[in-house]
Amino acid sequence: MITDNPKSAPVPSSPAKPIAKLEAAFAAARAAGRKALAPFVTAGDPDLATTVAVLEAVDRAGATLCELGVPYSDPIADGPVIQASYTRALGAGITLDGVLSIAKQASAKVTMPILAMVSYSIIFRRGIDRFVTDAKAAGLAGFVVPDLPLEESDEFDSACRAAGLALVRLVTPTTPPERAEAIARKSTGFLYCVSVAGVTGTRTELPPGLLDRIAWLRTKTDVPIVVGFGISSPEQVRAVAAVADGVIVGSALVRVVAESAADATSEMRSQVETFIADLSAATTAA
Repeated sequence: MITDNPKSAPVPSSPAKPIAKLEAAFAAARAAGRKALAPFVTAGDPDLATTVAVLEAVDRAGATLCELGVPYSDPIADGPVIQASYTRALGAGITLDGVLSIAKQASAKVTMPILAMVSYSIIFRRGIDRFVTDAKAAGLAGFVVPDLPLEESDEFDSACRAAGLALVRLVTPTTPPERAEAIARKSTGFLYCVSVAGVTGTRTELPPGLLDRIAWLRTKTDVPIVVGFGISSPEQVRAVAAVADGVIVGSALVRVVAESAADATSEMRSQVETFIADLSAATTAA
């Protein structure tokens, strides 16, 4: 049983704007001498109720924030583990309204802010204004939109800013320096630094040059820099947390959920809490 919740600094329960809750979460982590831990959870895998239970478990175990993946049939940069989870969720009938229902239920029960990882095609299909309005009503703090180019993002960016929602941008190892600088300056909430070229999935070691790239990006933006792709162990979390403001763990957690989904819900939650608590313990600032 997990009894030590490392989120020792309080997070305001009702800030004026959703992004304020995200900013407060990073501030609370800093005040506690930790770096942010941002797990990724697939919405609707294996079902809505289980996803809400997973989000509650992740929050109890010390996550700073959480990305809620909106299942999509045409993977963008998702490796086999997350692809498979999206396929299961879509097969079980998950819809955008279902994802928003999960977010609304979970955001009423957890202290951590929740952001949606979503394809822009889903946003476009619903309509920017309606999507942003629905997402804010569901309690989301912002979005990570991997397939939205910088040059085509102004309309959505403006809608997010007006609603007080974060629009997190991504930079990759192949992003040219001038473009990376422009992306970093436009990102709100935090900047997502992709650690490796390729798709999501656990790796055994961090790529060379990552730490130098984080240090360079820090000179280009005032928002926190959070690193994702391929991070799965406390040792990797500790190495990244030494230089970044936060760490994203996706495929490894999705695998834990998939492997324990057949267990009783309480046992599954226990396994999720143990996994996240071990990662959270590794985020203590050196």
